[in-house]
Amino acid sequence: MSVTGCRIDVWLWRARFARTRSLAAAMVERGGVRLTHNGAQTRLDKPSRCVHVGDALVFALGGRLVELEVEALGDRRGPAEEARGLYSLRQPLG
Repeated sequence: MSVTGCRIDVWLWRARFARTRSLAAAMVERGGVRLTHNGAQTRLDKPSRCVHVGDALVFALGGRLVELEVEALGDRRGPAEEARGLYSLRQPLG
């Protein structure tokens, strides 16, 4: 069985951009996450929306704008090294 998508709140939690899943869901519900899928950009409003490999995400984190591409969906919330493999940054933080 291959998984093609993952809930955005779960993915943000697995990738360690949010401490808890409920904080990830709140970030999405506030409209703080933009998703580019197949060339169409959407401001996400529901934590149940799916993210796929190859999608681009833009959101604010710690006062900085984070632009990344989803590389993998992940199976669990693992250590930081595992989480870094789920995405690639489009522009360096700093």
